[in-house]
Amino acid sequence: MIRIGLLGCGRIGQVHARSILRLDNASLVAVADAFAGAAEALASATGAEMRESDAIIASDDIDAVIIATPTETHSDLIHAAAKAGTAIFCEKPVDISADRTRDCMKVVEAAGVPFLTAFNRRFDPNFATLEAHIRAGEIGNVEIVTILSRDPAPPPISYIKGSGGIFRDMMIHDFDMARYLLGEEPVQVYAVGAALVDPAIAAAGDVDTAAVTLTTQSGKICQISNSRRATYGYDQRIEVHGSKGLLRAENILDNSVEMANAAGFNRAPAKHFFLERYEAAYLQEISHFVTALLEQTPPSPGIEDGLRAQLLADAASESHQTGLPVRL
Repeated sequence: MIRIGLLGCGRIGQVHARSILRLDNASLVAVADAFAGAAEALASATGAEMRESDAIIASDDIDAVIIATPTETHSDLIHAAAKAGTAIFCEKPVDISADRTRDCMKVVEAAGVPFLTAFNRRFDPNFATLEAHIRAGEIGNVEIVTILSRDPAPPPISYIKGSGGIFRDMMIHDFDMARYLLGEEPVQVYAVGAALVDPAIAAAGDVDTAAVTLTTQSGKICQISNSRRATYGYDQRIEVHGSKGLLRAENILDNSVEMANAAGFNRAPAKHFFLERYEAAYLQEISHFVTALLEQTPPSPGIEDGLRAQLLADAASESHQTGLPVRL
């Protein structure tokens, strides 16, 4: 049984808490949050204790911590947990600074503690099946990957101001997925972007519509499209074209019913947001982490995966600012 402490009781922390309750080989021992009311509510709902973050990290009855706090707090919590010898599950990004992420990686590796960077999309059943077909060679050599990620609506401007920008906050998931599917590291990044959804996003120094092209040393290409607006739901699609065929993962809709009449064909909208769309992925992600700890195998993706995705996000941001491709 893996005994878990949860740091951060906001939206994603609540998702992880519910996932832990569904596992037979893990227990949620304690929760903490900067807002006492949030921690108290989640503790009451799950039966966990309410403690301070530093107390959870130092507790003898905690085997692992889930870091689901704001990004700017990750580095200090990672350092503390690593020095305490506690396994770490950390939400993305590890940090919006690649240098601070490197510092975290050094501490984690020196301590020898297991670390998982929470790129939950790797654990989506559809995307994982698509990747398995690629590795089995069923479409031959991968030539071009297309990833589309569009949110139904922008987050609050207050969030955008501290997010590090669309490339580091939103597209970082797609950078990890690109590495996961290409099977090679990108060596060149070219990005374009604009604020087409809300002028307040431009005023905050960010864009809400972006596209990036990644190229590997052998010439494989990945195209990524992001938007903060999709009127038809949470748009999450992937297509991989290879020398022998094509693989495609489509959107998950509210239901699979299709109606046809004189007006044409009509289907349900896509799932509204990431909580519904990736519910299965969040459960599988926690299950993988717990199983890795029990079997004493390295969880994946690890902290280096978090760093590599961050470097791609940094390169995309630089490319957007300069209008030039960036070599890695």
